[in-house]
Amino acid sequence: MTRRLVRPVLALRHVIHRVRASHERGSATIQMVVLLPALFSLMFLGTQAAVMYQGRTIALAAAQEGARVAAGEYGSATAGITAAHDFVASTAAGLTGTSVNGFRTATDAGITVTTHTVSVFPGWNPTITQSATLPVERLTTG
Repeated sequence: MTRRLVRPVLALRHVIHRVRASHERGSATIQMVVLLPALFSLMFLGTQAAVMYQGRTIALAAAQEGARVAAGEYGSATAGITAAHDFVASTAAGLTGTSVNGFRTATDAGITVTTHTVSVFPGWNPTITQSATLPVERLTTG
């Protein structure tokens, strides 16, 4: 008796599966065509964010190094600018077109580093600008 019920149930399952499969034919391909460009765009966006973060960090470190040198007791704005240029040049981060400006007054010394970082998107050249200012070292009598 159970054998008689099993065969029609299996046959019915096979028919239902065939009907479902014919309606969903090609749906995986369409899903991949829609989802892959979105997935790749998201991946490239994350990579670009990481590259820009690295460039910003290096530019900030260079500005801080230059400001530290310029703010020294016997430092100068020129020495700070040179130190910042040397710092950026010593990294292999792909920063291009770096320009450094600086100043030194009787109380403060500051350096500004402007550079361009690598872009994973064609035609876009991100610019990064970072600054650092420190008080000038001086001897006081007290």
